[in-house]
Amino acid sequence: MEEHESAIDERFLVCGLGGLGQHCVVALKQFGVEVVGIDLVKPRSWRIPGVDNLLDELIIGDCRQNSVFERAKIERCRAVLIVTSDELINAETAIAVRQLNKNARLVVRSTKENLNQLLEEQLTNFVAYDPIHLSAASFALAALGGDSLGFFNLDDKWLGIFRHTVRYGDSFYRRQLFEVNNSSRILLCYLPDKYYKFNCFYDWDSEIVIQEGSTVIYVEQFDRLLSKQKKSLVSNVAKKKKMWQQTIDFIRKIKIRKKILEYWHSSSQVRRVVIVCGLMTLVLAIVGTILFAFLLNNYTTVNLNPFYITISLLLGGYADFLYTESPKNLIVQLVSLALAVTGTAFVGVLYALATEKLLSTKFLFSNRRPEVPEEEHIVIIGIKRVGSKVAQLLQEFRQPVVAIVLEDDFDPNHLPDIPLFTGDLDESLSKVNLSSAKSIIATSEDEMLNVEMGLKTQKINPKSSLIIRTFGQRLSENLAQMLPKSQIISAYAVAAEAFAGAAFGENILDLFRLHNQTVLVTEYQFSEVDSLNGLMLSEIAYGYGVVPISYQNPPRSPELMPKNYKKIEPGIRLVVLATIDGLKRMERGRIGIYPKNWQIVIESAVTEVARFDGANQITKMTNYPLNRARDLIDNLPQTLPVPLYKLQAQDLIRILQQHQVMASLKKI
Repeated sequence: MEEHESAIDERFLVCGLGGLGQHCVVALKQFGVEVVGIDLVKPRSWRIPGVDNLLDELIIGDCRQNSVFERAKIERCRAVLIVTSDELINAETAIAVRQLNKNARLVVRSTKENLNQLLEEQLTNFVAYDPIHLSAASFALAALGGDSLGFFNLDDKWLGIFRHTVRYGDSFYRRQLFEVNNSSRILLCYLPDKYYKFNCFYDWDSEIVIQEGSTVIYVEQFDRLLSKQKKSLVSNVAKKKKMWQQTIDFIRKIKIRKKILEYWHSSSQVRRVVIVCGLMTLVLAIVGTILFAFLLNNYTTVNLNPFYITISLLLGGYADFLYTESPKNLIVQLVSLALAVTGTAFVGVLYALATEKLLSTKFLFSNRRPEVPEEEHIVIIGIKRVGSKVAQLLQEFRQPVVAIVLEDDFDPNHLPDIPLFTGDLDESLSKVNLSSAKSIIATSEDEMLNVEMGLKTQKINPKSSLIIRTFGQRLSENLAQMLPKSQIISAYAVAAEAFAGAAFGENILDLFRLHNQTVLVTEYQFSEVDSLNGLMLSEIAYGYGVVPISYQNPPRSPELMPKNYKKIEPGIRLVVLATIDGLKRMERGRIGIYPKNWQIVIESAVTEVARFDGANQITKMTNYPLNRARDLIDNLPQTLPVPLYKLQAQDLIRILQQHQVMASLKKI
């Protein structure tokens, strides 16, 4: 992040004003910059009401032509966002822009990873994102529900954002807020009651005692294998149950009568014929065996086994039966003839249907998919690009997933480890145990179909979490009012904030939603001329309102949840959690979301060692010269003449107390 002039004096160009492009315009205008839009034709109606008024200039033309770029004053553009729906046009436009402006930041919409890497090497100052990839995590998180608000992978380690409502006696109850932080966890937000909403980071006093009913939101490192271990433990406990208890549980669980009725009503006409013929054949086999056992009771021939005779007759063996046994009893002959005729009818139907089924398979063999879970599973309706990515993310976190395919070109070998249903939509819905599902996600490319599926599934299972994918802002707002308990997610709205953040030169690694705000996982690489060089992480965190979560001084390994006294130097790689407002502050160099209006009064030091250690800690935590810190602590009581942020000052007081140096807080 290098020094530059005020962002208000710079132009940002958006090529392609479709759904994603319009959301990018809205996101960029939050930074107060000049935004110019280019589109091939003027949109007849805007997906976002009033977005045309946000544009400082609208240019109609082909964004690949130099004449169009001249009208857009490309030489003045700090960044160009190329977000049309055609990836070939996007690549051509990026190359054309680089010929006219060697320094402009290029942010491109693209799914071609290999091509993106090559273009990045050739064009420089280039970054490409797939909006589907950026938004998939939002759908997966909404489906997970519970206390999970976000998750992302950073340097091959998984970090999660968790919300915890404090209960009497739990691990957070009656602890102070600073105690939430440790080597693998950082507090992001504290809400004293349900009426408080997240506004910005560090909006609290670290000495507050956590009360029952309050909510803490934090980022913490976690291991995906933990969920596997828990499942293995549950499985081992279940195996130790007594056999009779398992049998009773199984009988209760399967609900035979309900399952039979559901199966019969959901079956096709052909399947019902097979069921009837099979049952009739079974009944005939039982009746025939009983009759022959009674009628042939006095026969002395050893070959006459009643069950064998019945099965032979049902399978068309009447002639063989007469030739072998030659029964004299007229009743036996009539019963044999009746069984042979009825067997020919019913078994013949089964033969015909089995033959048709074998021929229709066309010798296609595939792995057997798992059974549909009974309950607490996630149903994804529409499994194309968004749905597939969401399913893969949920599988990584060991969630039971069932998918319904709506697309004709879907590869049946894709996602082989989850139950998958195709064909008639209503029939597929009847097979996925919708009434007991935990979450339902409608992610098809057809916006109205998503709405229809959302309303239909909500009627079947009103207790489930419903997530609907939309594209237009009007529909999103109306659905949110009509279905207040559902989550309406616009993939473009979520992704656009990452595109806008990347336009200012930062690398957006991931994002998640926190109380209707988008939090961006943002990477900074500091150069020799960076204005932040020499600052401590505490000053960056409390000054700009961002949360440092990874600090790396190459070639050393990255440090998660770094200490606040770490300093920014050229070559440092820093990853922070930042809202759009936080990025704006860092972009403009507007430090001081909270004023530095606190000082520390150092009252006493118990021993000589305490004075020595106390001076070292003061220098480490505040950058105050060491020789002056030693003079200060040798003549107590004294006020440390360094203005600090309140949380920074409270941190220093606690550290000094650990070294037997007593100090207190003083407001300037």
